[in-house]
Amino acid sequence: MSTHTVQPTSHLPLTIEPRNPGMDLDLSWVRSVQANTSSIERRAKTLPGRRSVKKDYQAAWLLRAIECIDLTTLSGDDTAERVRRLCAKARAPLRNDLKDALGISGLHTGAICVYHDMIETAVDALAGSGIPVAAVSTGFPAGLSPFHLRVAEIEESVKVGAAEIDIVISRRHVLAGDWQALYDEMRAFRAACGDAHVKAILATGELGTLRNVTRASLICMMAGADFIKTSTGKESVNATLPVSLVMIRAIRDYHERTGFRVGYKPAGGISKAKDALVYLALMKDELGDRWLQPDLFRFGASSLLNDIERQLEHYVTGAYSAGYRHALA
Repeated sequence: MSTHTVQPTSHLPLTIEPRNPGMDLDLSWVRSVQANTSSIERRAKTLPGRRSVKKDYQAAWLLRAIECIDLTTLSGDDTAERVRRLCAKARAPLRNDLKDALGISGLHTGAICVYHDMIETAVDALAGSGIPVAAVSTGFPAGLSPFHLRVAEIEESVKVGAAEIDIVISRRHVLAGDWQALYDEMRAFRAACGDAHVKAILATGELGTLRNVTRASLICMMAGADFIKTSTGKESVNATLPVSLVMIRAIRDYHERTGFRVGYKPAGGISKAKDALVYLALMKDELGDRWLQPDLFRFGASSLLNDIERQLEHYVTGAYSAGYRHALA
């Protein structure tokens, strides 16, 4: 096995970003938002072919993708042992022989994402690693449980150690154009999170139009979201490039107007290394290098790591291995 020295995409000095405190609801801004669907879709179609990274550069970008993965298990049959195995994978996402060949050390994923019942197991398994535990909350994935229970669920998850909370918004507020209700809901969720960072899941596949996606993105940022996220992964349509483009541009507009950076998390259906490269290129093109750090960009994924590891083995050895050699657990 040959030896390569590859580092993740150039590290900027990582400053601690001030959290987005939110702002007063600005309905004139929200109502002024439009979305040219045909133009957005044309731009999205060009993305896979516009950026092509090869060899050392591709390996470096794939290593950065690993650092930005929220390694996730959200199944009804989750067990404590499965979560512990996933946490072990988060700590050591690449086999030692590949790490040695690539000349890297200290690599780990961005976070582990689990249901509330598995938070304590994950916190214990990740002790000392610096890897945060994210918990889905607020009646995930539909978000239809009573409001006071959704708020209480956030508080309970924070109490037992979740450092990040992935909440789901009420889609009906968006579909009805009730922006005040969406803002108030998001503000309450943000307050319940306390020091834990909050990712607002828009469930974009259920919002009807790209204009609705853009407006919901702005509302959630105005209400103090630290991240906006495409999907729960349970909808029929999850992360797509057109949706990502409008959400990322909403983040850019919000930063230009307020000075606060909000993170982005595409989730659901991103399982191939080549797709991860497209999303990283999109972030770099639209927002710049600062948004290529895991404090501002995450993939919500359960199987993406498998394919990235397989591609990195091909880079090191020149041959593809069987997928089962890179199982998550």
